[in-house]
Amino acid sequence: MSTEDVIDIIVNEKVVSNDVLSNNIVPDVTVVKENPLVNALDATVVLNVIANSSNMEEKKEKEDKVGEKEVQEKVSSKECVASTDTTKRAKPTLALAHWKTYYFKNNVLFITVSQCPNLKGILETMWESLFEKKKPAFQNVEDGQRQLQQQLLKQAMPMLVILDDVWSRSSLDKLLFEGRGYKTLITTRDISIIPKNPYTKLYELPVLGQQDAMSLFCFWAFGQTSIPETADANLVMEVQAECGGLPLALKVIGSTMHGEPRVAWERAKKRLSKGESISDYHREGLLACLAISIDLLDDTVRECFLDLGSFPEDKKICADALLDIWVNVRKLEWQDAFVILLELASRNLLNLISNPRNQAAISYGNASELYFLQHDVIRDLALYLGLRDSAAHSKRLLMPRKESSLPQKWNLVTNKTFDAQIVSIHTGPMNETQWDEMNFPETEVMVIVFAASEYFLPPFLKSMKKLKILMVFNYGSKRATLKGIHALSLLTQLKVLRLERLIAPPVEIQNKAIQNIEKLSLSLCEGFESTSTLISNKLQDFNLDHCSDLEVLPPGICNIQFVQMLSVTNCHLIQNLPSDLGSMSYLRVLRLSALPGLKELPSSIGNLVWLEYLDISVCEGLKKLPEEIGKLGKLSEFDMRECSRLRRLPRTVCGLGSLKRVVCDEEIGKQWLRAKRFSIPDLEVEIVEAEFNLDWLHD
Repeated sequence: MSTEDVIDIIVNEKVVSNDVLSNNIVPDVTVVKENPLVNALDATVVLNVIANSSNMEEKKEKEDKVGEKEVQEKVSSKECVASTDTTKRAKPTLALAHWKTYYFKNNVLFITVSQCPNLKGILETMWESLFEKKKPAFQNVEDGQRQLQQQLLKQAMPMLVILDDVWSRSSLDKLLFEGRGYKTLITTRDISIIPKNPYTKLYELPVLGQQDAMSLFCFWAFGQTSIPETADANLVMEVQAECGGLPLALKVIGSTMHGEPRVAWERAKKRLSKGESISDYHREGLLACLAISIDLLDDTVRECFLDLGSFPEDKKICADALLDIWVNVRKLEWQDAFVILLELASRNLLNLISNPRNQAAISYGNASELYFLQHDVIRDLALYLGLRDSAAHSKRLLMPRKESSLPQKWNLVTNKTFDAQIVSIHTGPMNETQWDEMNFPETEVMVIVFAASEYFLPPFLKSMKKLKILMVFNYGSKRATLKGIHALSLLTQLKVLRLERLIAPPVEIQNKAIQNIEKLSLSLCEGFESTSTLISNKLQDFNLDHCSDLEVLPPGICNIQFVQMLSVTNCHLIQNLPSDLGSMSYLRVLRLSALPGLKELPSSIGNLVWLEYLDISVCEGLKKLPEEIGKLGKLSEFDMRECSRLRRLPRTVCGLGSLKRVVCDEEIGKQWLRAKRFSIPDLEVEIVEAEFNLDWLHD
């Protein structure tokens, strides 16, 4: 059976054929619409495909008679169910829960493909998730596709792979496979990428009906599913009607109107009524509709929202990266910037993802384990509103999508000189000859996003004399080597450097490049254990995360006088910390989380007289705390959860008079409660259970 022979396309939420899956495990399919608030809450979405309750018992009886073996034989090879969801409105939660337990026995994999997919990375993820075997080295996409196909043909079991947000036929072709019991569910906005043939069945997902649309809108606007008696019902219905039944518009506009006075509702109605109808999905119309929610923001919050366009969609980005821009460029205090982050999240303009272990650190100005995601339509909205000026004079020069080179229109600018304050580039591999000479005298933020094992930094970096923040994100499957580092040598104003999935550049180059760095963040990097020259004497905030080859902290780090925050997390090879750790006398926040090899804390830790927050969570190798820990007179919060070998507290902890909160396991918690009774009356002891979370593997 060919690929075309087996592709079914589900494109309709209301009218579902009973023979859609006639050759599959599920003979009848219905999309559940029992609760539109659930089906439409999130902008990341697939399709709620689940057998309807009226047919479930009958189906189960039939399948029981057929028997498990015969049921498996009914699954066609290379079968694919696709949903063209142009409005992005249904969560896969119910589909996943039902199919995992009932049909596919938990063999379900959900993958967001997006407009610019890293296909090799997706294939690697598929291998790791589908097979209980060590992942082979894929030379390229074609090699990965071939090895996956070979492995699937060797086994027979029910498997469901959900490919969400597929944009192109070329991407789809690389991700379809044959296998007995193997099924693919696709969601796409573009029907044209699906091959047309007699076996194709189209079911288009429509916008919500009036009743469901009103329920969803009221949920976000008023916190209930109907119009409250205190509201002007006619005005509410007029504003809701302008959203055209699109859940994303209903959600965003509804959130925007929450708590607003009547005059704001009148203004929203007037602005919305001037736009085009968006009953049929129309990107310009949707963006024009959603733009109303941005117009209601004050100027500062609006500028902060527009900065979201600097980062790729559907990627987990550290919230610190966004906050750095707002603090250093928008001149906001950190706390004020964080409040704006929460406001944008409350308006559903971004989604926040928090690690429960790091929530307390946020109170001390550390958001290194708080992440944000932005829906592609919301990012398009930021681009739509932020790129109205010409390329030469725009405040933000941003590449909307990944391209093989810089946009052609940039080369058409006279003298190739740009006024942009923020520049964001998203490409594949780049060598020195692919860059054009350009001039960016006003640029303060540079965001570089790429997917490659080797990357040459743009030579025009040297023209950015005002550059304060440089972020380099590699979304390739392997760590990348950076070349062209000498371009950084003239960046004397650079204060924030954020590097992800990179290999350390040569030491002699670093000596010239880094002079005034105040904040350095290295994530998923290698080769930085001996790069003390990368560390500026002005460093105040240093973050090392998932640096897999790091065995010791960079030498000389403890000699930096003004460091206030040090975060070393998920570095599994570290066994010991520098004995002179206590020399970092200005340290306020110390995070040593998920260092399973760490054997002890140095006794000099007692010299950290300004330390307010200490995190040693998931340091499973720690067996005891030093007596000197009792000297931390300003320590306010202490997170020591999941330190399974640490069973006794030193008596000196009774001297921690400023301690307000401890998070720990039950056994050690009993000892803290005794300390509370004797000498720390204001202490709150929070007992938590062990948590197992590998979400970072899917970043």
